[in-house]
Amino acid sequence: MDHADYDKALYYTHRSQWDNLLILMVRTKDDLLSKRIEHFLHAYHFEYDDAVLEKELYSLLGYIDHAAELAYEDQLAMLT
Repeated sequence: MDHADYDKALYYTHRSQWDNLLILMVRTKDDLLSKRIEHFLHAYHFEYDDAVLEKELYSLLGYIDHAAELAYEDQLAMLT
């Protein structure tokens, strides 16, 4: 797991840099992160119901938080 991918995903989402988020979706080795980004971007561009968009956004942010925490714990385990 590359901790930088999660930081980038969070930054690009916060700054609404959808092109960079799409590039990250293609380049990341984390399949779940890629799938969450794909679902969010699809909802952002094609969904008329804001509730669906909000659900996909929170799903993406929740996964970023969870995965970043796991990556951080793995780094700590390596150091000790």
